[in-house]
Amino acid sequence: MNEAAVDIIRILLAIILPPLGVFLQVGLGLHFWLNILLTLCGYVPGIIHAIWVILRK
Repeated sequence: MNEAAVDIIRILLAIILPPLGVFLQVGLGLHFWLNILLTLCGYVPGIIHAIWVILRK
């Protein structure tokens, strides 16, 4: 699979479960824990952060 297809899969997973999309992109780093916190505070901020982390590279 090429990078674009993998990114699309990560974005779809990030919409369903934002920390999973971030974990697949960066692992258990700062962004993963920040995304869990944002998702607990509100589902939409978690999604926005997850998509930002995935598309940032």
